[in-house]
Amino acid sequence: MKENEEPVYRFLSLAAKAGRIKSGAFLTEETVRKGRAVLVLVAVDAAENTRKKIIPLCEGRKVPWALFGEKERLGRCTGKEERSVLAVTDPSFGDKIKDMVRNETEVGNP
Repeated sequence: MKENEEPVYRFLSLAAKAGRIKSGAFLTEETVRKGRAVLVLVAVDAAENTRKKIIPLCEGRKVPWALFGEKERLGRCTGKEERSVLAVTDPSFGDKIKDMVRNETEVGNP
C-alpha cells in the first residue's frame, strides 16, 4: 500500500460510519442502477469479471469510478470482509474521495 492511500482509507471509513457507502458487487450494481451512486471504487485486485461488469455499468450511467485500493483494505475500512467494489452515495463524500484518489489512480468519467 502506498502511504498516501491511508488518508483515503480513513475517509472511506468515516463515510461508511455515516452510512454513505454501499459495498459489494450486488449492492454497488443496484446503487448505480438506481442512480444513487456518486462514485464507485473498484479494487485493483478485483476479479476481471467484476471489472468487466461494474466499469461499463458506471460508464453507461455516467457515474465516476476509480481503480483504488485492495479488496482486503476496502472491506476492513468499511467494517466488512473483503470488498471488491464500493459505491459512495453522498455527493460531498464522493467529491472529496474523488479528489483524493485522482492523482493516485485511473479515474473514469471524471
